[in-house]
Amino acid sequence: MLRSHLLRPSLSTVSFSPSPRSLIKPLLSFPNSQYATMCSYTASSSGLSSKLLFRQLFEKESSTYTYLLADVSHPDKPALLIDPVDRTVNRDLSLVKELGLKLIYALNTHVHADHVTGTGLIKTKAPGVKSIISKASNSKADLLIEAGDKIRFGDLFLEVALILLVRATPGHTLGCVTYVTGDGADQPQPRMAFTGDALLIRGCGRTDFQGGSSHQLYQSVHSQIFSLPKDTLVYPAHDYKGFTVSTVGEEMLYNPRLTKDQETFKSIMENLNLPYPKMIDIAVPANMVCGLQDLSVKPVEALSNQK
Repeated sequence: MLRSHLLRPSLSTVSFSPSPRSLIKPLLSFPNSQYATMCSYTASSSGLSSKLLFRQLFEKESSTYTYLLADVSHPDKPALLIDPVDRTVNRDLSLVKELGLKLIYALNTHVHADHVTGTGLIKTKAPGVKSIISKASNSKADLLIEAGDKIRFGDLFLEVALILLVRATPGHTLGCVTYVTGDGADQPQPRMAFTGDALLIRGCGRTDFQGGSSHQLYQSVHSQIFSLPKDTLVYPAHDYKGFTVSTVGEEMLYNPRLTKDQETFKSIMENLNLPYPKMIDIAVPANMVCGLQDLSVKPVEALSNQK
């Protein structure tokens, strides 16, 4: 069952005032479609491969993965997007339409510094969609979530595992979350963890800006992600080496940073000497207010020209 405070409206967003029941079981209506060959997710022998439609999408400029999930066994075919990018909103919405889905949520794992989130444009082009981000991020969205909340779409749901605890010394950024598919018998197996920048494939997010803390990141990954079943599929927000998916077990064995003890990890993170993110001064302010909203402007290109 969903907690009563499952998805809490942001006080800063006045355009959304759902009833509690609409969050639990969205009442949607759209045409039936055929999905016989549409599910790219391989489930266990429980036969749930026909239940979850899953797509991993890529934005090359920021090397960002966007994830599309939908319950295609539900009459309404409800869907959600995780970490959409403004540059690829038209692609994503076209795919949703082609597959006959009804997009209800656009989620961010954290306030991104390397690209502008697509949630603002999505909300403008598809007004029924609600944006979601963690309450701890201190940013604006229609719905603010915390650790332990569940985001339901059809008969499927995502747990919200807080990757960076809200303390004085957060990890990659303030308010990062990982979205994890459910563990019930009626949920797809193996489980899937959408880890944002907290855990990358054979790496992790940097901790030298936006309130980062290597200590907090190490503790968060080990307690919140490495505690999941070892066959849990790991889907990060980025990859720069051509990887698409890993597992919790693989990262526990082979991640060159997070397999080390905490002091060694801290030393590694303090000596990365990474350049200042080129998009941070554009992306962070925009992402703090749910991304860009004006369809008449292409803000990334326009702002880039002012540099």
